[in-house]
Amino acid sequence: MAELVKIAVIGAGLIGPRHAQTVSNDPKAVLTAIVDPMPAGAELASKLKVPYYRTIAQLLESADKPDGAIICTPNHTHVAVGLQLARGGVNILVEKPISTDIKSGQELVRTAEELGVKVLVGHHRRFNSYMRAAKWALDAGKIGDPIAINGIWATCKPIDYFDPPAEWRRTKTGGVILINLIHEVDLLHYLLGPITKVYAEPIPHRRGFDADEGAAITFRFKSGAVGSFLLSDNVPSPHNFEAGTGENPLIPRAGKDFYRLFGSEGTLSVPDMSITSYRDSSAKSWLAPMTSEVVDVDVKTPFELQLAHFVRVIKGQEEASCSGADGLAALVICNAVVQSVQTGEPITIEYPLSGSDNMMDSRH
Repeated sequence: MAELVKIAVIGAGLIGPRHAQTVSNDPKAVLTAIVDPMPAGAELASKLKVPYYRTIAQLLESADKPDGAIICTPNHTHVAVGLQLARGGVNILVEKPISTDIKSGQELVRTAEELGVKVLVGHHRRFNSYMRAAKWALDAGKIGDPIAINGIWATCKPIDYFDPPAEWRRTKTGGVILINLIHEVDLLHYLLGPITKVYAEPIPHRRGFDADEGAAITFRFKSGAVGSFLLSDNVPSPHNFEAGTGENPLIPRAGKDFYRLFGSEGTLSVPDMSITSYRDSSAKSWLAPMTSEVVDVDVKTPFELQLAHFVRVIKGQEEASCSGADGLAALVICNAVVQSVQTGEPITIEYPLSGSDNMMDSRH
């Protein structure tokens, strides 16, 4: 019988317990410890009947030192926690964002690479069944060469979302661009490859806070494809990933489309997964009837698929689906969108050539 991969969960806050339960249920992994200085850590460890440590240093010195760790601590601690684990020889899956700034994130990725430690970023939507089906359809050439994408993430956050103790969401760092767009950008990278240019016009503020309420954004991809994206957290709308896929049980499922992918041979709508084309017509013409087909979706739990992938990466069986560099790329694009909103100018994204420097800096 293959040896189980030992996984520790660092942080027992909002998302930590879900990760811990997922590890406990995985047949190829074993939850070796919970690490958190707060009482919630001890409570979670007791509930799951696993060892508990207050600090990472204690974990690394113990017999429960893991092969990998899932970092579920506050965003501003991700790099410090990741560096401590990497220097201890532990592979890491860090919840998004990988860092709160590009420079520190680059330090984590480079340090881990030098030490031979794997870094994955928890953009779990790459493992969503609808997104995997969309990726399969693109890779299989179902719509031909991708030409353009139209995306929407529009919803209405309640006013108490911005109340204490989360009043920081009213500040410039609490806007929808930095909090929610990062998920969408990672999916755009997953589906269509690197973004090389962005331009954004801000949506009017109606709440009276410093936090942005969204933007109308255009993207150019390295492949030559282009995209438009509407982002807003202050409009009544069913057109967003959560309501479309039903992934978040707290948000009512609407099933409305949030992505439309246009190709040389057809158009794919997500999440209804319909492909419309001239497949049964003698010629491509707006005068000809179009045919619709539906891509099959094998619905599975993204967190379980993500953990199984992490286990295979640790074993050397797969490359990271969302590496540290990938996580940084999403952060860079969001920063570029903010910069474009502030300056009113398009922002070009530079891609260094190779190796650990394969990260991006933005400029006009």
